[in-house]
Amino acid sequence: MNKVFSILFFVLVICIGLFLYIRNSEPSINYDRFNLVSPGILRTPDERFENLKDYPFKANYLTIDDTRIHYIDEGPKDGQIVYLLHGEPTWSYLFRKMIPTLVNEGFRVIAPDMVGFGKSDKYILTSDYSHQMHVDKMTQLIVELDLNNITAHFHDWGGPVGLRVLAEEPERFDRIIATNTSLPATGRGFVNDLRSYILWPIFKFTIWLQGPATWEEFVGGDGFTNWIRYSTYTDNIDIGGIMRVLGSVSEEESYAYEAPYPNASYKAGAQIFPYLIPSEIRKNEMAYRKVLEKWNKPFLIANSDNDPVTGNNPEIVKLLKRIPTANEIVINGPGHFVQEEAGPEYAQLIIDFINGNPEGFSVEKKVLDKNSIL
Repeated sequence: MNKVFSILFFVLVICIGLFLYIRNSEPSINYDRFNLVSPGILRTPDERFENLKDYPFKANYLTIDDTRIHYIDEGPKDGQIVYLLHGEPTWSYLFRKMIPTLVNEGFRVIAPDMVGFGKSDKYILTSDYSHQMHVDKMTQLIVELDLNNITAHFHDWGGPVGLRVLAEEPERFDRIIATNTSLPATGRGFVNDLRSYILWPIFKFTIWLQGPATWEEFVGGDGFTNWIRYSTYTDNIDIGGIMRVLGSVSEEESYAYEAPYPNASYKAGAQIFPYLIPSEIRKNEMAYRKVLEKWNKPFLIANSDNDPVTGNNPEIVKLLKRIPTANEIVINGPGHFVQEEAGPEYAQLIIDFINGNPEGFSVEKKVLDKNSIL
């Protein structure tokens, strides 16, 4: 009997040793096959971007730390720079209707894809994304390209990122136009200082307590929290569907917005972006106090009247009015993605802003039946 137990024990030891060896050994991974450029970082295959509607622009790349960043660089190299920064869940494809108008007027257009979006590399883990990471990457891109005298357009999440980039390199910017965006902060005073430290933990707890939201709750509801709950907890965020609902894009255009993401593994950046909005309230507040409240160059707030984000949150606009030179106009007709519904007109607004005479304009409002997306 002892001999039997000895044999069984010996076999068990061998099995455990074999298991540990297999688990801890370095596997041979074919990164090309899985589109992994390094552990934890994906790169969308080039063929995903072939024949996209109205997107003929040459790809440019810059490696920043562990990721390759894509950016559009169109127009004369000595032209005045117009910098276009996208938000959630878009990429430089958003500006395809604006770029020809700007280039034809002699401007040099720079439009990067943030990490996790478009043709730029993508982290697999949501934990690798942070507000500060995006600020650092976009700041480094501007520095390495040595961009100066910039007219910058910030939209959606391009605002919280871009305005922090502005605070890092204010001397490189000549003027800012912010559309349907803001930079969340608490304001001055002891109570607000206290709030700036506790809002993020409270927000995280609130989202956890409410739990996931379905696609139907997101599309059919009118609360911003539903958007965050949907994007944060979904297994495969429907980027094309979101753009059809909020951007009134066609089926072909919605495919282009999905093009950077062969499967859900590529979507961690888009999934986590909304959740990060209040994550750096304290740093944002310091950006106001140290730079933005001292800004003495032109700053234009150009929101669309049918935007559900700024339209339902007047405090968002009020925050940007902490900037001394902030001037506000209204774009009548478009929803959140004014670049989709009025691209050439919006590009002309930027040109007029550079020339010192920006005025609001009107276009026909597009109405999309939400039921067709459900």
